[in-house]
Amino acid sequence: MTSRREFLQATSLAAALGAAGNAAQLKTLGVQLYTVRTVLPQKPEETLKAIRAIGYREAEATYAGLDDLWPKLQASGLKPVSIHLDSKSVTQGKADDLDPIFDQLKKRGFQYAVFPYLPEPERGGIDVIKAIAEKLNRAGEKCRAAGMTFCYHNHAFEFATEKGATLFQVMLDNTDQKLVAFEADLFWVSVAGGDPVEFLQKLSGRVPLVHLKDKAQGTEVMYKESVPKTTFKEVGSGVMDWPKILRAAAAAKVAHYFVEQDQTPGDPVESLRQSFGYLSKLKY
Repeated sequence: MTSRREFLQATSLAAALGAAGNAAQLKTLGVQLYTVRTVLPQKPEETLKAIRAIGYREAEATYAGLDDLWPKLQASGLKPVSIHLDSKSVTQGKADDLDPIFDQLKKRGFQYAVFPYLPEPERGGIDVIKAIAEKLNRAGEKCRAAGMTFCYHNHAFEFATEKGATLFQVMLDNTDQKLVAFEADLFWVSVAGGDPVEFLQKLSGRVPLVHLKDKAQGTEVMYKESVPKTTFKEVGSGVMDWPKILRAAAAAKVAHYFVEQDQTPGDPVESLRQSFGYLSKLKY
């Protein structure tokens, strides 16, 4: 007869094997081309070809320099999915000025237009963030009319607290969920002392894009972007719990995953290769 211990061991093993069999893997990975900004202007064709050869399939571009890069990006085989806008076009320009920008991006096949960064001189407390949120709503309305999705990309400053609420919560409460989605930069969430898993759960259904990069051990909690260059690590070589994070991202209905590393110790293409090597094999 099978003992109780043997039975429990057998059922535990079966459960473990079942869980392993159901483990997910990322099928498609993209690159935020900001990662290769130091080499892309000099070697655009070679750099994009190398990224494609690593195994990346999608690209997130930047609006600056897009016209020059566009034919090379088309020829690379990387699918243009998302683009980071010039932030001033949203915060300082007229709303109607965005119409031709979004129309052009839609014709080129982009699905998402992202507000990438609020410069420090434009930052402030709750009232400032509320005013920014209204501009994001207007931009989101223009973007939706063009057939695209407008997203806001976070950094660390949004998680500073004022009057009992984070600035991010103020932004979340004052943006229309039908007009403004989010690109979650999980590194900056972690730098600000947040839990990327909880952040993704909070934004579930409203976070179609994520940035993947890792964080060095011992990083100080801060609400600014002036971290040491060595804080940025290839995915899988830092302290972030990627299996847990990716499970949360899947549950939150994230559609596109872009590897980005703001600073690399050497060749940024090799940095992208290292992150891809980890993520492409990871089962979560």
